[in-house]
Amino acid sequence: MADTTHRQPDNDLAALTDQCVMCGLCLPHCPTYRLDQHEAESPRGRIALARRLANGQLAVSATAVAHLDHCLGCLACEAVCPSGVQYEMILVQTRALLQPLRPPRGWLERWLADPVMLVRLAKLGAAVRGAWWLPRLAGLLPKHTLLRRLLREMPRVPPASPVPSRVASGPMDRGRIILFPGCVASVFDRDTLVAGQRLLAALGYEVVVPPEAVCCGALARHAGERESAVRTAQATREALLACAAPMVLVSASGCLGSLRDACAPANALQVADILGFVVADKGLNRLRFRPLQARAALHVPCTQKNVASGSRPIRALLGRIPGLQLLELPDQPGCCGAAGNYFIEQPERADRLRAEKLDQVAVQSPDFLLTTNVGCRIFLGNGLRQRDSRVPVLHPLALLARQLETNP
Repeated sequence: MADTTHRQPDNDLAALTDQCVMCGLCLPHCPTYRLDQHEAESPRGRIALARRLANGQLAVSATAVAHLDHCLGCLACEAVCPSGVQYEMILVQTRALLQPLRPPRGWLERWLADPVMLVRLAKLGAAVRGAWWLPRLAGLLPKHTLLRRLLREMPRVPPASPVPSRVASGPMDRGRIILFPGCVASVFDRDTLVAGQRLLAALGYEVVVPPEAVCCGALARHAGERESAVRTAQATREALLACAAPMVLVSASGCLGSLRDACAPANALQVADILGFVVADKGLNRLRFRPLQARAALHVPCTQKNVASGSRPIRALLGRIPGLQLLELPDQPGCCGAAGNYFIEQPERADRLRAEKLDQVAVQSPDFLLTTNVGCRIFLGNGLRQRDSRVPVLHPLALLARQLETNP
């Protein structure tokens, strides 16, 4: 991207950046700052760039854009900020400001940014069992190409039956609940969706899933593509409202924030993390789980920690499985490197973060690796297979549903 002229001031963005007092308390929590020890790769540095761009004091350059694009959007900085800086809003608005100046996307980049196309590609890849042979094909392609990276990280579809639109099990006297399937998650996390349905049905809820895959719009929103994000949110709102239920539960923590902020306002929908909902449900004490003598390492995604209900509900639910030993991975590095499509677009940084997290898994030598976000599950699972590890990666819901005695 070539340097351009200075832009007109953006007063809203400038006001957001002025909330930052540049104290630097966020720096130790930022994954990219840990990797590079470079001020421009820290939240404080990126806010300084955003402030100068918003005030028209800095010409847009490839270097400035690269520093902003290197951000994972993990929000670890926002979670620890004593001044309450809205870092996510700053990042989203700055990327939206820069979006018109970016070069046109190639056909593959457009497909990866389109939720409908992503689902189609995922279903096609699953139908031809692409995860078994496409990574081998990737080795024949030129290095550092987007297609090579995409094929190398082709995820496997978990073994599970298709998600039915409704699950009935015993008396459905607790009301109707919508289970949000997501776009990519509807294919690559379908065992989690089935598990969520089984647990909710066992609690006495009628579970409804939209008949078509719906998207939270997070990829478009975080890329600064406002119009696409708004269109996606509108379509998703309509699909969820058509289900005629007041509560939407989300199993993929990466979808929760965007769905809650963009799809639920100004209508009758409530959006919640399914783990927090289940652990607080009054009927949970009626459920019994079979013993399991195993070690499970718990990876808590950034979105689970900083957006969803945290790790406490996960530990409380898994603690109901007799004999299960739960090992929580260390906090650092805080992000596994997946971060939406970051692991495709920023492979070098993503792989470094993943390697650190997989080294932690290797030290603990678990029987299972558990995580609550589909992107983390895909990226960590691929990394384990590339290391010839047979440790399966599951959502905690899947393990709970396996051990449920009153299995619907």
